Amino acid sequence: MSYPEDLAYPEPRYHGDRGEVNAAFRPAGTPPELSSPGGSTHYLATSESTGGEFGLYKVEMGPRSGGPKTHFHKAISESFYILSGRLELYNGEKWITGREGDFLYVPVGGLHAFKNVSDEPTSMLLLFAPGAPREEYFERVAEMTQRGGEELKRFRIRHDSYFVEDFEPGTEQSGTE
Repeated sequence: MSYPEDLAYPEPRYHGDRGEVNAAFRPAGTPPELSSPGGSTHYLATSESTGGEFGLYKVEMGPRSGGPKTHFHKAISESFYILSGRLELYNGEKWITGREGDFLYVPVGGLHAFKNVSDEPTSMLLLFAPGAPREEYFERVAEMTQRGGEELKRFRIRHDSYFVEDFEPGTEQSGTE
């Protein structure tokens, strides 16, 4: 395989000459930051901890756990990597059954949704790039979904989540991502 002579790397953001000691380690046994009867979310790397570069979350969903309905993001991409179990992933065109080791990348503006329709739990890595403050969204979405209406729509938009149902006249509002 040949490679171009001039590689296009991003502009340097670190301008030191010797590097720094600044890595962050999170032990595997760290409890999840968010737990509910339907699953849990581990905040592996937040936008704050990565300086806005990305957000990485481990999401564990119980059997038959619903996820968000069809939506898109205007500022962030979203990627899914299945660690265990099966997860139904909507790629904007059709539903795909994701299994251990499967990956789905959704560019900015891409329609997507997901849910666990199996009788087994599933676990995945969820990556947002660039990083965004998703923690409030994860922590309050169930409460806001119960409130519904315009309050839910404003909450979703505040968190760069544009649900198709929010812009279709006469549709009910629900979703959890």
